Amino acid sequence: MRCLLILAPAVALVPSQRAARRPSALNTATATPPVALEVGAQALDWPNIGFEFRETRSFVRYQFRNGAWDEGAEYPGGLDATVPVSVGATALHYGQSLFEGLKAFACKDGSVRLFRPDRNAARMANGAARTLMAAPDEALFVEACARVVKANLDYVPPYGSGGALYVRPLLYGAGPRIGLQPSDAYDFLVLATPVGDYYKGGLGKPVDATVVEGYDRAAPRGVGSVKLAGNYAPDLKPNTEAKAAGYPIGLYLDAATRTYVEEFSTSNFIGVDAATGAYVTPASDAILPSITNDSLMTIAEEDLDLAVERRPIAFDEISSGKFSEVAACGTAVVLTPVGSVTRHGVEHAIPARSEPGPTCADLYKRLTEIQRGDAPDPRDWTRVVVPAE
Repeated sequence: MRCLLILAPAVALVPSQRAARRPSALNTATATPPVALEVGAQALDWPNIGFEFRETRSFVRYQFRNGAWDEGAEYPGGLDATVPVSVGATALHYGQSLFEGLKAFACKDGSVRLFRPDRNAARMANGAARTLMAAPDEALFVEACARVVKANLDYVPPYGSGGALYVRPLLYGAGPRIGLQPSDAYDFLVLATPVGDYYKGGLGKPVDATVVEGYDRAAPRGVGSVKLAGNYAPDLKPNTEAKAAGYPIGLYLDAATRTYVEEFSTSNFIGVDAATGAYVTPASDAILPSITNDSLMTIAEEDLDLAVERRPIAFDEISSGKFSEVAACGTAVVLTPVGSVTRHGVEHAIPARSEPGPTCADLYKRLTEIQRGDAPDPRDWTRVVVPAE
């Protein structure tokens, strides 16, 4: 059964109410905006910006020193933007580094909204607890994300362009340590970059996947369930090899038995049961809990009246044709339909191979309409950064 999440209501964001934080050492670094701070004022080629890192005006940094976070500051952004890092920082030596990814959308009513930032805050806090890092609380996390969106409002793709402002929070150990121990100092950065649809036009055509052989994504009792930066570097080689072989996406099986589906390289696995129509996704302590997946499960169960099954999924269920649709889900793409999965040279075709299946198409439409303000948000998933005019 799916666990229910208790969410805070969608309200206009205000500075967090907490004990006074330390004054920031620098709080006037951002240059005067050369254009009006209005959505889309940068006048980029919004329909064709793609999904890549682009220059924006500024990022924000908060510092945890002597047991407290400071008030944060804005710093000039750009492709060559840097931050000072100690040569002994635990992020460099021992991998104390976590990141998140979420989006801000220009909506139909003229507002700009973040999608479920409270869940990103909770996931970062969970990862920080696992790696003994000081995490920003939810109020500071959401405040920082809203701050960077407001500071770069002219880089938010306009409503109807298909784009969004991708927001990347990063937490890392900043204090020097030469022995294996947690840092006593942490930096929390939030940067942003405008992105278009991962696949131009929205939901892309199904892609071919391959099972990753010779490599494991995460150990059964390891850190696969947290968004640790070090989880991603090991996938660079198998991901590159898969693409060189003609497969845009790789699928990992469990490390212990190599018989159960875990997740795609950077996305959760979703299957639609061919017999019952149920929404099926793996249950494993080694899988990163996807906020997109949680949102889609909720829509599937509550809006589409589909059964939702979160359980171990044997690879044999794919090879035997158990699923009429298969997809990868995550922040960047929402859903990527998968048309086939190849293992040991044998291709296992998915019935919805040439076009997205009806369930995936419906889920994609419903979720993106909520994100962009084209449909009601009855669960208060969106947080208003800039109110409607």
